[in-house]
Amino acid sequence: MTLQQLKYVIEVAGRGSMNEAAKRLFISQPSLSNAIKDLEEELGITIFERTNKGIILSKEGAEFLGYARQVVEQAELLEGRYLNAKPSPQHFSVSTQHYAFAVNAFVHLVQEYGQEEYELALRETKTYEIIQDVKTFRSEIGILYLNEFNAKVINKLLKDAGLEFNSLFTAKPHIFISIHNPLAKQSIVTIEELQHYPYLSFEQGEYNSFHFSEEILSTLSHKKSIRVNDRATLFNLLIGLNGYTISTGVLSADLNGNEIIPVPLACDETINVGWIHHKNIALSKLATAYVEALHAAISD
Repeated sequence: MTLQQLKYVIEVAGRGSMNEAAKRLFISQPSLSNAIKDLEEELGITIFERTNKGIILSKEGAEFLGYARQVVEQAELLEGRYLNAKPSPQHFSVSTQHYAFAVNAFVHLVQEYGQEEYELALRETKTYEIIQDVKTFRSEIGILYLNEFNAKVINKLLKDAGLEFNSLFTAKPHIFISIHNPLAKQSIVTIEELQHYPYLSFEQGEYNSFHFSEEILSTLSHKKSIRVNDRATLFNLLIGLNGYTISTGVLSADLNGNEIIPVPLACDETINVGWIHHKNIALSKLATAYVEALHAAISD
């Protein structure tokens, strides 16, 4: 087993494609495949399972990847300390529902730990894809919420994928609205008072089940409803159409300005927002730092 082989495994897991990983590593695809095959034969395990849709980590492979990352990180620390070698570009990815605090934490991570070279990814995406991204190691961390309605479905998916949910905070539901919305002056808003305003929600694609909705109370019917794909568009529509969406109430004036405000929603629901990762696999240095930044962002 060589350090180079470990780096190959990490790159393939991150790309989800032998061909894409080979391009990034500047070697031929057959050479990469053979190197990983030799490693699998030496260890007596199957690291990657080949499917019609590409390659995915096996259960053994997921465990191996956790150890491989630790070894490679330690080797890079040794090289940097004793060989004065140029640090390797840092890699870290997170997939998240559309939360401003997740972006704030990412900004802090880059400012605090970014070297001259890094390759980072922040994916604001659909709920089901967040779980799949972490399951397949496309992202090391995912951010989503649980509540009484979706917990059974989401927790089953997490368990089947070998993932673990870690709570960041619990919140009472709020609506996000423009400061010019007639409801903006109220201390609390009822569901009935929202009936005449456009309801904005995030599109969930082919997995558009109520259980994957980013907004609680997803089973309620609405006279006016608009689905969007990104947070900037949603906020523009909040302002332009006097629309509303339902979320945690945690906003960032630094990123979102002062045109949008949270107003408490009168209901008995609670939202448990947290981060997911592979169970029993140690977090990388950047992942650990990002979790710390998340806690700092929500406490600001």
